[in-house]
Amino acid sequence: LAHESLGTFHFAVERETELLFTENETNAERMFGMVDPEHHAKDAFEDYIIRGRKEAVNPEQAGTKAAPYYRLDVPARGEVQLRFRLSSTDSVPEQPFDSGFDATFAARIAEADAFYDTVLENKMSAGEKLIARQAYAGLLWSRQFYHFAVRDWLEGDPTQPRPAESRWQGRNSEWQHLYNRDVVSMPDTWEYPWYASWDLAFHMIPFAQIDPAFAKEQMVLFHREWYMNPSGQTPAYEFAFSDVNPPVHAWACWRIYKISAPRGQRDRVFLARVFQKLLINFTWWVNRKDVTGKQVFSGGFLGLDNVGVFDRSQPLPTGQILEQADGTAWMAFYCGTMLSMALELASDDPGYEDIASKFFEHFVYIADAMNTIGGDGLWNEADGFYYDQLLMEGRSHAFKIRSIVGIIPLFAVEILEEHVIAKLPAFRKRMQWFLVNRRDMKSQISYMETTKHGDHKHRLLAIPSRDRLTRVLRTVLDENEFLSPYGIRSLSKIHDKHPYVLRVDGEERRVAYEPGESHSGLFGGNSNWRGPIWFPMNYLLIESLERYFHFFGEEFKVECPTGSGVMKNLQEVAYELNTRLGRLFLPDKTGWSPWQGELRLFADNPHWRDLTCFYEYFHGDTGRGCGASHQTGWTALIARCLEDMAWQR
Repeated sequence: LAHESLGTFHFAVERETELLFTENETNAERMFGMVDPEHHAKDAFEDYIIRGRKEAVNPEQAGTKAAPYYRLDVPARGEVQLRFRLSSTDSVPEQPFDSGFDATFAARIAEADAFYDTVLENKMSAGEKLIARQAYAGLLWSRQFYHFAVRDWLEGDPTQPRPAESRWQGRNSEWQHLYNRDVVSMPDTWEYPWYASWDLAFHMIPFAQIDPAFAKEQMVLFHREWYMNPSGQTPAYEFAFSDVNPPVHAWACWRIYKISAPRGQRDRVFLARVFQKLLINFTWWVNRKDVTGKQVFSGGFLGLDNVGVFDRSQPLPTGQILEQADGTAWMAFYCGTMLSMALELASDDPGYEDIASKFFEHFVYIADAMNTIGGDGLWNEADGFYYDQLLMEGRSHAFKIRSIVGIIPLFAVEILEEHVIAKLPAFRKRMQWFLVNRRDMKSQISYMETTKHGDHKHRLLAIPSRDRLTRVLRTVLDENEFLSPYGIRSLSKIHDKHPYVLRVDGEERRVAYEPGESHSGLFGGNSNWRGPIWFPMNYLLIESLERYFHFFGEEFKVECPTGSGVMKNLQEVAYELNTRLGRLFLPDKTGWSPWQGELRLFADNPHWRDLTCFYEYFHGDTGRGCGASHQTGWTALIARCLEDMAWQR
């Protein structure tokens, strides 16, 4: 095997067999009706094996794709083993399949065991470690070389028919600068072999545990000038780079920075690099998604597919403005994270104090707008919940859909340490001026509250006041609403018997509780935020509860589950949610786990037992895996959940 830049390699097969060769080229006959007998296409192996077309493969046994072709009889309850070996030309063994072959495998297994012994929490059970190792392995497996140059795609392959001129005005045409030629973390190399940038942010949290250098490289890469649009937008995914996903990259960078090294050894250069680019992206959000200029954001799609009554990636059929509880909360979350990053950088460079002041004040403006604009903002006092609102003729009409949209405001919470602020005189002076001169903004939010735990004083920046936080959690922790045995649902179960119905221009639109696969055709019907459990949102909620606990401490307790009479502090609530997520994967005495649903293969068959599938999302009532079955992307967060559970036991 020869490659112009990688060099030459030797590929050995233990059992001699027929070798097939072809090129990695489009089948022009199948695609365009062009007959070319000398052309060997990328699907030649399929034509050769299934259709018996011997001429499909290259008879000269040369090409950019090759495969050994075996016909094997596998006995009942038996197995057949095939062994191959790839070696560089300067290290080709004389006997590729001698005892050294098995010794190499044994050595690699021992090395993997030793590595995970240093990575995984010691208190984890053997079963928990097995699940976590598979989650991490799936992440490593889903790293893939990805090459896509948009301008080349627009111009078309010079050896193929010229694409229609309409392509230059179609999807991704405004991303002509984008040039991807990198190893990137995919949601899943089988079902989703392309990057999704907000998925990737969640991938990097467990990646920071096993390969922190790669995690940092990925976050830097996606904010480089050949990825990020000149406008400041980050690319979403190949079928629509301009889709608007939640701005979670600042949070991911901040978490990677802290996870990847202990305090005192953290990578300040990485933090500064990503911070500068995130400033550009933040400005894009402020300039493009605050339609009214009142700090209430209408992000659009925001990754939640069919969560709403409308397709939020398209203009509303009414032509009005949707004021989004999640869009606004995501921006507060973005602000709070950027504030924390700026304060960290300011400890070495006073030049960051000014930008820290900017994000402090911007957070307060957004939180105040969300709680007070037009009266109660996006808060509904009667229901004790945050809702999207339709702004029509100067009046707001709430979409009373109890969904994950109304929980996202809880994510925007940051703790300011007084001993940190004391070392930043410029920031401290500006903050004090703001607190004294903008008293109109403190009535609905808790950023003015301070507590003293030991010798530490804190300030809390959050969207909900303490009372509103309690009321939202009462709904979130209700097993008749959001709290499933396996985590937090994306839509309240109350909509099972009480669907939300809206009639627009004679057409009925409804949102009902759908705990498994979607009944909606939005986004192809292949995704569902109307009831199932999704790991990324559960993980962000857990982290948020832990930050609230850091501020409120032991004395702030809520009923968990609602109606049970059991009072828990917010750290204990976070642990409860972690435990419920863990139930999805931890097997019972028979080997069955909820993610398996009614399929007993993974519990009963010795060849499949212990294999875990990391699904895209999970049934809101039964925990059965739904969607892509190999999406060890953001569902790999289970590894962090299991480690946190063990650490807190």
